[in-house]
Amino acid sequence: MSENAIFPGDKIASIEEYEAGYNTFDDGDMVRAATIGEKDIDKSSRIANVKHPKALSIPRVGDVVIGSVAAVMSSMIAVTIEFINGNPTTSKVECVCSTRNIRKKNVALVNDIVTLKIVNHLNGTIHATISEPELGVLFTKCRKCGKKVVQMRDAVKCIECSWIDDRKLSTNFGKNDFISLRG
Repeated sequence: MSENAIFPGDKIASIEEYEAGYNTFDDGDMVRAATIGEKDIDKSSRIANVKHPKALSIPRVGDVVIGSVAAVMSSMIAVTIEFINGNPTTSKVECVCSTRNIRKKNVALVNDIVTLKIVNHLNGTIHATISEPELGVLFTKCRKCGKKVVQMRDAVKCIECSWIDDRKLSTNFGKNDFISLRG
């Protein structure tokens, strides 16, 4: 490694001088590395980046991600990111998504496949939104018997046991073209 070698959490620059760029995050005081790599400071645009030799996939603000719900809390969900803008990722980073302003009993459940949009990186955490119509649950199963479900307006109904469950469904729910991305 070179003299510009950086490890996760290393200080790169002050936020007064530079903005956090690719593979970095703003901890409120400093721009820090989010991954191993080489420090790359762009003095003209005043952005601090970290170049990773294997191009670790950390989504940027505005990216649309598809992932599996890892945890459901009272006002947020944690999602393991599987695809960024349709491209598979092996980094398996997680993001959190606030569900506070969505009027659904269950926005999503553990193991649901959801699509989200990244809204910011704050204190080393990737934050996403699920509030737009095309964002939400892409694939789910019945939580009672585990069988296939079909869409009924803004809910899903099990074809086996007829259980009806409320979810924040994407406008792309039931369109399984996202599965073909797994290649």
